Amino acid sequence: MSGTAPIALTGLMTRLRLQAPGTDVWLAVGVVALLSVLILPLPTLVLDLGLAMSITSSVLVLMVALFLQRPLDFTSFPTLLLLTTLLRLSLNVATTRLILSRGNEGTAAAGHVVQAFGGFLMGGDVVIGLILFAILLVVNFMVITKGSGRIAEVAARFSLDAMPGKQMAIDAELSSGAIDEITARHRRRELQEESGFYGAMDGAAKFVRGDAIAALLITFINILGGLAIGLVRHGMPFADAAATYTTLTVGDGLVSQIPALLVSTAAGIVVTKGGTEGSADAALMRQLGGNPKPLALAGGAAVVLALMPGLPALPFLVLGGLAGTAAYLRHRHPPGEPAAAPLPPAPPAEPPISEALRMDMIRLELGLGLLGLAGGEQPRLTEQIKALRRTIASEMGFVLPPVRIQDNMQLKQDGYSVRIKEIEAGQGEIRAGLLLAMDPGGGMPALAGERTIEPAFGLPALWIDPSLREEAVFRGCTVVDPPSVLATHLTEIVRQTMAELLSFSETQKLLDDLPREQQKLVAELIPAQITVGGVQRVLQMLLAERISIRDLPTILEGIQEACAGGGRAIPGIVGHVRARLARQISDAHVGGAGYIPLVTLSPDWETAFAESLVGPPEDRQLAMAPSRLGEFMNALRAVFDRATQAGEAPVLLTSGGIRFHVRAIVERIRPATPVLAQAEIFPRVRIRTVGTI
Repeated sequence: MSGTAPIALTGLMTRLRLQAPGTDVWLAVGVVALLSVLILPLPTLVLDLGLAMSITSSVLVLMVALFLQRPLDFTSFPTLLLLTTLLRLSLNVATTRLILSRGNEGTAAAGHVVQAFGGFLMGGDVVIGLILFAILLVVNFMVITKGSGRIAEVAARFSLDAMPGKQMAIDAELSSGAIDEITARHRRRELQEESGFYGAMDGAAKFVRGDAIAALLITFINILGGLAIGLVRHGMPFADAAATYTTLTVGDGLVSQIPALLVSTAAGIVVTKGGTEGSADAALMRQLGGNPKPLALAGGAAVVLALMPGLPALPFLVLGGLAGTAAYLRHRHPPGEPAAAPLPPAPPAEPPISEALRMDMIRLELGLGLLGLAGGEQPRLTEQIKALRRTIASEMGFVLPPVRIQDNMQLKQDGYSVRIKEIEAGQGEIRAGLLLAMDPGGGMPALAGERTIEPAFGLPALWIDPSLREEAVFRGCTVVDPPSVLATHLTEIVRQTMAELLSFSETQKLLDDLPREQQKLVAELIPAQITVGGVQRVLQMLLAERISIRDLPTILEGIQEACAGGGRAIPGIVGHVRARLARQISDAHVGGAGYIPLVTLSPDWETAFAESLVGPPEDRQLAMAPSRLGEFMNALRAVFDRATQAGEAPVLLTSGGIRFHVRAIVERIRPATPVLAQAEIFPRVRIRTVGTI
């Protein structure tokens, strides 16, 4: 029996804990209780409890403000300020009701707390109490609350004005790889909290201001109303009525103003803390006592004042001695120097081996002569990289990984290298102090300068002096500054390797970020019909041919249709998805003349490719003779060269069954040539055949 009792008690406590309401319910109940005090009368015992709670909570708020490490650690302070103000006003109304209804019974009519403040703090003198109440009201209303409100207003304005610059700084650090996405998201959230906090503090300061005005009005109402009720209704002598009601009213005013003064002081400490790190006591001791010279001068001034006739010598001598002693100790042990013998330095911690396994998705390595492009007062390169990531996100539908920028002593002075997953994907040289001029016609510009090859597209170009910019533009040349040259090359490399940059985690993030109405489609599709890895492979194959994945819901619908039809091979799923994206694909290849220029395959080549496919349906392979492939490549080059000379940028049109395999061949000789299936041509788009293979 003795063993089962604790078990039964534990089970009972667990059930009670599960059935107990949450903190949000208790908060709502507390706010409703505060509002009900404005209407319902309170017995003196409950009123004493409420006044004690008001005083204690104000002391707690002040202590929390004193020991804050930074203002953002107390973001709930504006809400707390409203609730404490509402508590004091509700208690004021409750005490007013008791003073006016039961004031004739004596100074204990409004509870013992009001009686104690009215008797002890006033010293039995009503005039002293009134003067003390007026002083507290002026200090709270005119000094602390007004100053705190002004500081909060200026801080809110400066915080909002500085937010765009701070956000740009975060984006620049993210683009350069100095911070990761999680850190950048955390800093952006802190910026939003900071602006919201100071804005709320600016408005919350008005609560205390209104509380002071309300306290003044309630005091006059209590005095005048109490005198009228005491004299007319209860027939009290004027002296007794004035003494009783004034004592109660001033006691009530002091009970409300002292907590209000404490909370106002806490608000002033929070808003004046600003960007100071650490608690208020540590900051004051560090900044006031950090330098021995001010301490020595203050001690000397105190000693001089002690020697002046008429002034008490003992207090000034004590203060002068304390300040002089502190100055001497600070001089012997300056800040930053340990008072005792320093301990031997600990050996540097060896980085974990896992650090060597980390891989930069995109890294830009610069020679020493190009470091100024990514630093200084105007880092054009970092701004352009940030614009590149934004452009890729809007055009292609996924966020590019951060680009890490670092120096490389092994590169030439003006050289750079772009690495994708630690493997060099491109390199070049640029002249930091010159401009790159290119002739749109493809020739070499007729200007004085250093001959070179434009790194992104391999066009002939010329490095010219900035003074020749206007002449180059007049001759019809395209003039580009060095950061733009490097950013263009980086953009082209990124577009060529987008499929590699779309990782499994990024694919999962794209699925998680879909709107709520699309999540049911994801739940039905994954993992019942296809895995996240399968979706990743489909998206990679689309990106490899520079097809945007921004319309992800349509892509997922196409995957679901292909899987429901029995197709599980990734090329077949991609073909079905491409057919669903026909309008998007067709629109991307419409030329300036308003139509899609097509190069078609002859029936002979269609038949030759179809007959060369071997293997099961889910894994078809192309087995065509090398001589036949060479013949096809030569014919392809000839037709596309003629179309290019005619000013066209055609796409190759094939049947759906062989498109994937034809694309694999074309990619090796003409990577930028699009290969479309007939089902990928939108029915209402204009087309024109410019050649046949």
